[in-house]
Formats: sequence, C-alpha cells, structure tokens
Amino acid sequence: MRRRGLAKLILPGGCVALIVLVALAAPLLPLSDPIRQDVANRLAGPMAGSWLGRDEFGRDVLARLVWGARTSLSVALVSALFAGLVGITLGLIGGWARSWGAFLTVRSVEIIMCFPPVLLALLVVTLLGPGAATLILVLSVLYLPGFARVTYAEVLAVKGRDYVEATRALGASSAHLLFRTVLPNIAGPLLVQFSLAVAAAVVIESGLSFLGLGVVPPAPSWGLMIRGARSTMEQAPLLLLWPCAVLTLTILAMNLLCDALRDILDPRAAEH
Repeated sequence: MRRRGLAKLILPGGCVALIVLVALAAPLLPLSDPIRQDVANRLAGPMAGSWLGRDEFGRDVLARLVWGARTSLSVALVSALFAGLVGITLGLIGGWARSWGAFLTVRSVEIIMCFPPVLLALLVVTLLGPGAATLILVLSVLYLPGFARVTYAEVLAVKGRDYVEATRALGASSAHLLFRTVLPNIAGPLLVQFSLAVAAAVVIESGLSFLGLGVVPPAPSWGLMIRGARSTMEQAPLLLLWPCAVLTLTILAMNLLCDALRDILDPRAAEH
C-alpha cells in the first residue's frame, strides 16, 4: 500500500511542484507586463510575443495566467498556514486539557462550521471589502476549525501511548510533551489537512474573484480572467478556456496529491 502511494505521489506532486515553481519564478520569466493594455490588439489570437493571445483589454494572457497562479497560490498558502498555526495550537490544548480546554478551544471554533463556507466568505468580504488581505483573513477563519478538529482527535488517540507516558515519567513538561513528542507523531494527518485546505482555498479565492469580491482588478487572478472572458466568449472562446483549464488542472493535481499523501501517511493504510 505504501509503495502504491509513493507511485501515486509522483505525477500530482510533480504537477503541483511545477505550478509552484512557475508562480515563484514569475518575476524572472520573460513575460509581458500582466496589467499593461494594448487596445489595438484586444481579443487577438496567439502571436509573436503573446503565445496565448490577448484579452478583452489587450493584456497578455500567458503573463496573467502565470501571475494569477502567483496570486491564487500565495493567498491559499498563507491562509492555510495561519489556519494551521492557530488551529493546531487550539487542538493541542483542547486534546491535552480535555474538558475545559476542549470547550474553550475546539468546541468554540466549531461555531464557524455552522455557517456555509461560501456564504460566510461572501458576508465577511462584503463587510470588509475585497482584497488579498481580506481573502487571507476569511480563508484562515474558514479552515481553522478543520485543523483544530483533526489535531484534537489525533492528540486524544496518542496521548495515552507508551512513548508519551515514558516521556512524562522522565519529567518532561507539558509544553515539551505537546510540541516535541505528540506533535511530530501526528504530523501526517495534519499535512494532509494542510494540502486539503490549500486546494479548497484556491477554489474559493477564484470563486470570490469571479464574483468581484476577491482580488481587486487590474491585479491578475484566474477568477477575474474567467469573469472577463465570459462576456467575450463568442468572439474569443480561448480566453475562457485557458484560465478554466489551468484552474482545473491545479485543483485536480492538488486533490490527487492529497489522496497520495493520505495513503502514505495513514498508519492504518500502512498495515495492509
């Protein structure tokens, strides 16, 4: 099972790594300015210096795709990191302290799960205004309960193990037990949760940008590109194809990567 998981990891892992590398290298690549307009060539097809053509304002489509990947992935990664740091800390405290700790940490943040994620995101973005900073705040709040719940469950599963009791018998403090003994042994499920949060955040960021409540124009974003191409899909259907294809490929690769990580890191799967 573990060998099969490693084999499944190669293709999606390579695709995700390639997308991340291209996004990071965007300032170094020989691309046009993603916000510079060339009205004379609006809706132009592939041509020299613009391999994927120009959009409805004459901006280079390839440059906007690459810089849009940088925007989407940075928002998704930062929000997942913030959600992970806070959620894992709350889950550790709740699982270790049990009754009162669980109520003050895990159970309190579960209130967020009572609201549909997209509706909650729409409400907060509408109140605070669109922008990357607002998106990061919204997505961090949305995915915080997931990290807290996973961490809480894993801490309850391992806190009574022999190696934890042995470390406690040696006089280790609670902080040492939590962050040096328990946390490394539950890192696998948390890594899978992180990858799931990043993939879901990319989808919600694109959806909010499509609705005009995410990234502020003229900054490049896949959701904004899909929104702009919708009005010109009859004259230039490829403008709608490129961002949809890139977004679909990214989400598919991330989901396959999550499945492979689960197969590799799940101790129950390793026993079979």
